[in-house]
Amino acid sequence: MGLSEASGQRDTQALLPVTQAMELRKRDYHVERPLMNQEQLEELGCWTSAARTYQWRTWFQCSRARAQALLFQHLPVLAWLPRYSLRDWLLGDLLAGLSVAIMQLPQGLAYALLAGLPPVFGLYSSFYPVFIYFLFGTSRHISVGTFAVMSVMVGSVTESLAPDENFLQGANSTVDEAARDGVRVQLASTLSVLVGLFQVGLGLVRFGFVVTYLSEPLVRGYTTAASVQVFISQLKYVFGLQLSSRSGPLSLIYTVLEVCWKLPQSVVGTVVTALVAGVALVLVKLLNDKLRRYLPMPIPGELLTLIGATGISYGVGLKPRFGVDVVGNIPAGLVPPAAPSPQLFTSLLGYAFTIAVVGFAIAISLGKIFALRHGYRVDSNQELVALGLSNLIGGVFQCFPVSCSMSRSLVQESAGGNTQVAGAVSSLFILIIIVKLGELFRDLPKAVLAAAIIVNLKGMLMQFTDIRSLWKSNRMDLLIWLVTFVATILLNLDIGLAVAVVFSLLLVIVRTQLPRYSVLGQVPDTDIYQDVAEYSEAREVPGVKVFRSSATMYFANAELYSDALKQRCGVDVDHLISQKKKRLRKQEQKLKRLRKSLQKQTAASEGASVSIHVNTSVRDMESNNMEDSKAKASTGKELEDIAASGQEDAKAPDGSTLKALGLPQPHFHSLVLDLGALSFVDTVCIKSLKNIFRDFREIEVEVYMAACHSACRGDSTSGLGGEWGSSSQGVCQAAQAKVFL
Repeated sequence: MGLSEASGQRDTQALLPVTQAMELRKRDYHVERPLMNQEQLEELGCWTSAARTYQWRTWFQCSRARAQALLFQHLPVLAWLPRYSLRDWLLGDLLAGLSVAIMQLPQGLAYALLAGLPPVFGLYSSFYPVFIYFLFGTSRHISVGTFAVMSVMVGSVTESLAPDENFLQGANSTVDEAARDGVRVQLASTLSVLVGLFQVGLGLVRFGFVVTYLSEPLVRGYTTAASVQVFISQLKYVFGLQLSSRSGPLSLIYTVLEVCWKLPQSVVGTVVTALVAGVALVLVKLLNDKLRRYLPMPIPGELLTLIGATGISYGVGLKPRFGVDVVGNIPAGLVPPAAPSPQLFTSLLGYAFTIAVVGFAIAISLGKIFALRHGYRVDSNQELVALGLSNLIGGVFQCFPVSCSMSRSLVQESAGGNTQVAGAVSSLFILIIIVKLGELFRDLPKAVLAAAIIVNLKGMLMQFTDIRSLWKSNRMDLLIWLVTFVATILLNLDIGLAVAVVFSLLLVIVRTQLPRYSVLGQVPDTDIYQDVAEYSEAREVPGVKVFRSSATMYFANAELYSDALKQRCGVDVDHLISQKKKRLRKQEQKLKRLRKSLQKQTAASEGASVSIHVNTSVRDMESNNMEDSKAKASTGKELEDIAASGQEDAKAPDGSTLKALGLPQPHFHSLVLDLGALSFVDTVCIKSLKNIFRDFREIEVEVYMAACHSACRGDSTSGLGGEWGSSSQGVCQAAQAKVFL
């Protein structure tokens, strides 16, 4: 019978709505536990200090398994290539590699112009680093190579250290392009070596967490500003203008003003070429969006535009007839390796570190997005090493610093790419173009490359919509975005990034100094405590004040915490303590005067009986007038004990209580500090908590600490007294019990 009743009850509960079933289950819970101090909790739970593990000891252990693990960790291709499935993955990787190579050819040529280098060096930077990443990288879907933001950062370095004004020839003031390009190539390759050294070094010391200081709003604001700089830098190719090389703060503003000033000097043929190429690229992209479901791979609009523009330029003669600037001679084959110039290291160190951090931040953010989407893990430290080796070895072979491209990575994923083999395939296609087909593009107009760059900026320029979304979601993040954008536009890419990082870190500090302070009350018929300012039905427990801060307490906000606590309690604690001390001093002075007068009477009196009578009267007067002398001595000793050890003081004599002194008493007898937000403890925090304990005990209020984490509890209990609880509710219940004692 009991079994059938139980099964019937289960069936009935199964038929109930989910919310009602959850409500029934909630009614069965009853939470109650005694209040404990730290010593009682450690005794009950048999606390022992956790054994500390020293990870550095494992670094010096030698074994075959550890050597194999290190080899697979730093050369990941040995781990995944033997398990490569030819049937499942090869076709997708081949198609993805071909699609990426078709995109990488025009982008390599165009982004070399951004870097202030001859276009062929963009092809070199699309081959060597990509193949190196195939060996050392852990992300299966990112496409390493030239990237607009990195290229414009390199261009700001080359144009500032090797401006056109340094290579003017004779009286006609023409620029010696061969000499200029040679110096800029040396600058860019040396910069790439330094960037690689920074990245490899940071990766080996496991410094991959450095990108955590680059928040998403910061990165998006920075890349948006960089895209604006890329757009402005291409205007000289769109209009066919000769502009002065500028760098440093406000250089972008001066460039825009110079473009506006020289617009009447625009070459009409160049403008028409750029417009036609831009319209063609936009139409192809729109067509790709429309036919995405039906196409096995996107239509290579950039490649078709480059081939068509090169043919038209060669057939019509755009350069001799219309003055359209073209790419020029592209040497066939690879260049021999060259050692970097050590003399340039000192002038390039700051730029190199900035480019290293930005390049890695872009690569790891994209890598983690694809890893989460496809269910594998990306090692941030190994990614830092892989990207560093790509830049280091690429710099030896005359490449400029690279990162990964979002557009090419998306194409690689959508075209069916499964592993790093797709990157290797794309690098081999680029190698074929460098060796055999590169010279065919010597008549390619630079305006077409500029149009391709501007059209591809659409994704980054669309990040301006972040302003609207961040305004609705988080205005502090919007402030970071705007400061990063404005600083990068006005102060250039390197200084702008430094200003953005410093501002975001300072903003974190400021936000911890301005937390939300709350007085908690109990929600009716529950054991839940919420802010009484937000919940109108929440009621404070009679005689108990519960105080909570939304941020941890440390040296920067400890004083603000104490001030807010005293303000929210509704009692002028400092004034009350000063009045108490003042009245105690008056009583002590009165007692001293009484003693002196008694001593004079004793000296003037004669006979043993008189002496006995005086002594008796002294004792009577001392006991009748107030026991303030003992009270003062006892209180002083207790205050010293609390300040030194934080132990709970003894009860003050009746003569020194607020009631006996004629002072108003607080409307609560217990204060609960909810320390759930406390993540660490420093000496200033402990000192402030000691002062809080001392001040509130002076006005006869007991202080309790609740919800403090064990790590912080161990640091602070050595210097503080008081009761501990795992939650505000339990401590508040124990404190409330004082009402009935």
